[in-house]
Amino acid sequence: MSSPSSTPAAEPSAKTLGSVTPFNIAGTWKLIAWCRIHDGKNVTYPLGRNATGLLIYTADHKVATQIIATHRHSIDSEDPLDGGVEQRAAAYSTCFAYFGSYEVNGDVITHQVDASLYPNWSGTVQARPFSFDGKTLVLRTPPEQTPEGTVVNELSWVRAP
Repeated sequence: MSSPSSTPAAEPSAKTLGSVTPFNIAGTWKLIAWCRIHDGKNVTYPLGRNATGLLIYTADHKVATQIIATHRHSIDSEDPLDGGVEQRAAAYSTCFAYFGSYEVNGDVITHQVDASLYPNWSGTVQARPFSFDGKTLVLRTPPEQTPEGTVVNELSWVRAP
């Protein structure tokens, strides 16, 4: 992993077509949308059109993210580790979170996931092709073959105020 630069790059005013202009990704980003694109045409929203989330990149190359569906149901307990199995399953299925470290190489951000709410991602490397137009950071998953066809997740972020 490369070490962070002592002098951050300046924010670009625009993205150069075909390549990503270097910029300082460190900071807090607010989710605009998370959509799944099926076979390049059908779009769904895994946590709804109004999901909310934060993506945090630190200057020392740490990453943390949490995305939550709106209108989640409460659990019938004041203890976050209590509640019925169905209520906890509903809470799990309406939230996505992980943390670890990151590295930027060209137009790919690689997240080395230390731990994740989705246990299958803990200890994995998640490469995300990205684009940045001077305002919006868009991360994409590589195309994945599923029983529904080819799926790409696209997450759009803007800097949080």
